[in-house]
Amino acid sequence: MNADDGNTLAGARVATRLPAQDLDRARRFYSEVLGLEPVDERPGGLLYRCGGVDFAVFQSRGASPGTFTPMGWEVDDIEAIVSELRRRGVMFEEVVLPGLRTVDGIGEIEGNYPSKGARGERGAWFRDSEGNLLGIGEPIA
Repeated sequence: MNADDGNTLAGARVATRLPAQDLDRARRFYSEVLGLEPVDERPGGLLYRCGGVDFAVFQSRGASPGTFTPMGWEVDDIEAIVSELRRRGVMFEEVVLPGLRTVDGIGEIEGNYPSKGARGERGAWFRDSEGNLLGIGEPIA
């Protein structure tokens, strides 16, 4: 099977889905804290668009374990974004792992695992109202 024959995921759009036990609470968080409004709304789900890419927050009885980052944003000025989100009440995670330690919520990651020609990335992590661990990254040129 070739990647361009239409029968693989190579040409498909990625569709990130984040669970929410309380969809109204999630909607308020994404609006009031992150400044995002849904571009579409259906019973049990909200569709958002950032930078031309969609993601959905859906009503779920289950909850994210919050032990990994299911979604993140790439930004040009991580300090400005972190500062503004803190002003809006976001609490950033302090991370201490082998090879990664955040200082005041921002860490430097050697290498850039979603490599785009950068030598690394500065990252910060926070939780939404539903416990989903979300990330912000700024490539280091």
